[in-house]
Amino acid sequence: MRPLALLPWLRPVGPVAVGISLGFTLSLLSTSWVEEPCPGLRVRHANSVPAGPEPPANPDNPAVPDNPDNFQPRIVPYTAARNGKPTKKPVRTRYISTELGMRERLLVAVLTCKTTLNTLGVAVNRTLAGHTDKVLFFTGVRGRRLPHGMYVITHGEERPVWNMYHTLRYVFEHHASEYDWFYFTPDNTYTQGDRLRALVEHMSIDTDLYMGRPQELSGGDGTGRYCRAEFGFLLSRQLLDKLQPHLDSCRTDIISSRHDEWLGRCVLDYLAVTCTHLHQGSRYRFYELGKGGERDGEEGAGFRGAMTLHPVLEPVQMFLLHKRFTQLELEHTYRQIQALQEELRNVSGRDSEAGVQGTLDNWPLGIHSPFRPGSRFEVLRWEYFSEERLCWCADGAPQCPLRGADRLDVAAIVATAVSELNRRHAPWLELTKERLVNGYRRFDPTRGMEYTLDLRLRAATARGRSASITRRVHLLRPLGPLDIVPMPHVTESARVHLLLPITSGQRPHTGPFLRHYADTALVSGDNALLTLVLVYSPAEAQRLGTDDVFAAVKAELGQWERRYPGSRLPWVSVRSLSPAPLRLIDLVSRRQAADALLLLLSAAARPGPELLNRCRMNAISQRQVFFPVPFQEFTVGSGPGSGSGRPELLRDSGHFDRDSFTTACFYNADYMAARVRAASAPANPANPAALGLDTDELLDGLDLYQLFLQFSGLHVLRAAEPALLHAAGRRQCHPHVNDDLYQRCRRSDLMGLGSRAQLAALLYPPEQSNST
Repeated sequence: MRPLALLPWLRPVGPVAVGISLGFTLSLLSTSWVEEPCPGLRVRHANSVPAGPEPPANPDNPAVPDNPDNFQPRIVPYTAARNGKPTKKPVRTRYISTELGMRERLLVAVLTCKTTLNTLGVAVNRTLAGHTDKVLFFTGVRGRRLPHGMYVITHGEERPVWNMYHTLRYVFEHHASEYDWFYFTPDNTYTQGDRLRALVEHMSIDTDLYMGRPQELSGGDGTGRYCRAEFGFLLSRQLLDKLQPHLDSCRTDIISSRHDEWLGRCVLDYLAVTCTHLHQGSRYRFYELGKGGERDGEEGAGFRGAMTLHPVLEPVQMFLLHKRFTQLELEHTYRQIQALQEELRNVSGRDSEAGVQGTLDNWPLGIHSPFRPGSRFEVLRWEYFSEERLCWCADGAPQCPLRGADRLDVAAIVATAVSELNRRHAPWLELTKERLVNGYRRFDPTRGMEYTLDLRLRAATARGRSASITRRVHLLRPLGPLDIVPMPHVTESARVHLLLPITSGQRPHTGPFLRHYADTALVSGDNALLTLVLVYSPAEAQRLGTDDVFAAVKAELGQWERRYPGSRLPWVSVRSLSPAPLRLIDLVSRRQAADALLLLLSAAARPGPELLNRCRMNAISQRQVFFPVPFQEFTVGSGPGSGSGRPELLRDSGHFDRDSFTTACFYNADYMAARVRAASAPANPANPAALGLDTDELLDGLDLYQLFLQFSGLHVLRAAEPALLHAAGRRQCHPHVNDDLYQRCRRSDLMGLGSRAQLAALLYPPEQSNST
């Protein structure tokens, strides 16, 4: 009775239960019981989003995408660092080639010894170093004196196998990431550098290559070969990288009396690579000389085509071989030039027969080929220009107006291009220039100035039809005849007379200056003489008997003279309201000989050892005076004692002050001639500097630089001088001098306060900027 009582309650739920069970049944029937990978499954890299529809996965490895380039990087927005937590700056490499993994082509390792390093080693360096990227010399023991200009590495081990082991390890640890090919050779083998470089340039670097003169291993089955070291051998970077982990095992497990056979067994046992002389169509060519180093009979094809020759017993023999192979290369080059000339003549002859009236569409004969850079540092720069502006200006600006000689040069080259086009297409077309679309030029030191022009032209036919066309033309302005410019002879033995004007406000700089002068001239015994000019103001001159402001300076000069016996540090005193440079030089010039070389300095200068030699070489009597541009240390950021030390040449520590003319190097005769010419100059109200220098006002209104520039007729050399540094400090600008000189002094003083970043940090401290 109870089931019958529940039947009315279950009747409404029956259809629902039947539907649910039927749905489960159908879903189970349509589902596969075997798990199969999705055909479109791809592994997405971190921080990336799909760029489009995903292609099918790699059938061999579904987890690896077929084309990873279809993914685009996800841009992560910049978030400012929290206050109080310093952020690490990204470390970048010095050169972009290091970051991109670019390597040089060839490294040469020469195995030498103590007895032949200064003879055959020098001969190898002179005949091979100019044709390869780098040459290293490896020896067990070296002498006390090393040859100049050679990289010598000493292992301390003279046994051949150990020397080879240390050589391979050193090359891998220091240069494996910098070069693609490594060439090993003894010092008694001559190697033709051009052919060696041509060999490595025609082979792929992605290979395990052990190349040289093959020789069967002793006691082997004939399948293994090693490269004889007498004729040199070549290793790829990939093989050296794989060989490095096994070098220690080879040293202990393989026993051999020959270092080249030891290396061959090591490469064969651990890498299964044997020596070969042929790879990718390139052949390793060698030639064996006689026992006495002489050539056997006449020069055959084997000798002429050889890349390495062995044995070479004397340096003279190596130089003779180098001379002979240079002659062979020169003859081959001449034959190539002759073949190209014949081809040019044939091409011009066919053009003439085709109706071009004998015109040449190629460069004229005798024009050098374009310059080929030896490295990325020698790539010539192309300059872009239009008819109004020029990119890459001399002052470092990105662009500047086209003016002067550059404007005339562009106008002339465009006119020449249009004229040549009209000559070639006459009488069918008449071309007129509409505008210059693009222009490029570069200076080739072997040819001249090269131009590439994109010209917009209006072409008109004889029937009156016209159209606008664009043509690209290439032009060359070849170098003219070379003339030898005579220059007078200068030496580094001339005596330099240093002049140092000192005012009472510059006394703190005297001690540091004298210490640097002692290190520069007194310690080394340089041929120089320092004269101090003590400038007294009228008030200081009246108290000279009771209170001498320069008493401490004079006492310090006496101490330096006693410390260095035989040295002289004279001084002269002058009374002046405004220490004009010409007044001070007039006083000292009368006491010096006419041929004396004078170097005017300031109290803040810190002269280096090279400054005196630069003065001797750049100041030429009756030809040139030298005004070096000093490196001024910034006042902001310098410590309290920075003025006593030598400033460092860093971007944040100072700058080259182009407004400073306080340092000058000149001959006394040139100065006296300029003073006489300036004093006798005719009066000209429009030019106050030419009114004559007899009055005090004009002495204060003209400095030494303007004197030489306007009245000497000499060449004034102005260049940055890293050996002349100025310590931090404010300059004393006297308002009694000319207004132009005063403004220039003020500008130099303000520019020496600090860089823009340092001054901005003073105005807006870091904690204030972080809070805002």
